[in-house]
Amino acid sequence: MSVRLREALREAAAEVPAYPVHERAVRTARRTRRRTAAAVAAVLVLVALVPVAVRGGGRPSIAPAGVDGPALPDRIGLPAFGSLRATDRPRLGPAALIFSGQARGLTGLLDEDGTIGIVGADADRYRTWTVGFEAPVGEEVLLSPDGRRVAVPAGSSEHPRVDLVDLVDGTVGHLASTVPGSVTSEPAGWAPDGTALVVRDTTPANPEGSAYVNTLSLVRLDTGRAVRLLETDQLPIFGTPVAFTADGSRLAFQVGDKVLVTGTDGRQITSFALPPESGLAGKGAWLPDGTLALVSHDPDTTRWRLRRVDPATGRDLGVLALPAVDGVTTIRLLGWWPDGSALVVGYRPDPHAPARFDGPVDMDQRTVYPNVRTVRVLGLTPGAAVPDTLLTAPDQVLAIDVADAVVRAGRVRAADPPSGPGGRVWWAAGAAALVLGGLLARRLLRPGRALRLTRERAPRG
Repeated sequence: MSVRLREALREAAAEVPAYPVHERAVRTARRTRRRTAAAVAAVLVLVALVPVAVRGGGRPSIAPAGVDGPALPDRIGLPAFGSLRATDRPRLGPAALIFSGQARGLTGLLDEDGTIGIVGADADRYRTWTVGFEAPVGEEVLLSPDGRRVAVPAGSSEHPRVDLVDLVDGTVGHLASTVPGSVTSEPAGWAPDGTALVVRDTTPANPEGSAYVNTLSLVRLDTGRAVRLLETDQLPIFGTPVAFTADGSRLAFQVGDKVLVTGTDGRQITSFALPPESGLAGKGAWLPDGTLALVSHDPDTTRWRLRRVDPATGRDLGVLALPAVDGVTTIRLLGWWPDGSALVVGYRPDPHAPARFDGPVDMDQRTVYPNVRTVRVLGLTPGAAVPDTLLTAPDQVLAIDVADAVVRAGRVRAADPPSGPGGRVWWAAGAAALVLGGLLARRLLRPGRALRLTRERAPRG
């Protein structure tokens, strides 16, 4: 090559602008890192939020036309594995009902004993709450009249209490026992306005613990002030739950083979003996006309009826013009629908349950778990020949309690219980995705690695 040609090439090369390889590689790496980080963040947020909002909350039911607000579902399912708890977000809001038993999800290897199921008032959104021991709802665990709170026995034998689980704001209030020396404290009845709770305490009567004293107290939730309603030994068995009049001025409860009526100040108004094979009907025992309803067993059958008595004297006023319920160990009255129908829980017997329950001492044995196969909610319409089945439950759902607001609404909705894993499973999956995605993003988006990969892809000058 001649000298002149070499000089010409140098001049041409000098006129070519320099290519900023390093600066462009840095800019490309930063831009790629920002875009990748934004994409990873968006995907992880969707993974975390979509399961909670869609799967965790359950699918809403398809309600019949014209049904709006609280309503009784026509069937219930079992809590899914990993169901959200009563205090988890998103909040459940008021409940239509609670249930308990020995079915899957209520007890077993993966759940502690005494788990209760909770169903939303207007949709099939399920939650759970674990008591830690066998506690039938409607007897030892009670839903407030408006469906907002669940009263649960809690604490220890040294410090017994009742917990109030709020389904609207997710808080848990503690109502300490007001009876000195009490070893257990259980809810026994809600006041109609939800401002007071009847609590049943058990206290040892001697150091050996061979005898106990049962105490009923009406406790104001805002002040904690307690009014003593009754104190008796263990042998007369408390009927549950306590029944309030609609205005909350009087209470009726069963002790052994007697019904006692008191005022909210603790003053006893009247008491009367129960006929054989009968008992106080339940929390809805007060009729709109001021009389009391009893459940009555037809001898040598599995048939039960509702009959009316005078609360002042106990005088029998006859069987109510409602259909009898057959094939059950007993029925419990939840309340009255606007059309005059009675809403009752029917306890279908376990095949191994005793054929007979004799005497007042055995009345409470009709609803214990080993003697029950499942429960149904039935409507007893005046003049009808047979009850209407309003709600069905799986086998081994053995107890149920329905909010008074749902009873008063008088509506039933078509239910579609959720299936598949519960919300906590999707929470765990979302958390795992976030952790793994974060680790992957950190590994891929380290500045040195990103820049090195960009340099390997960049053209060389």
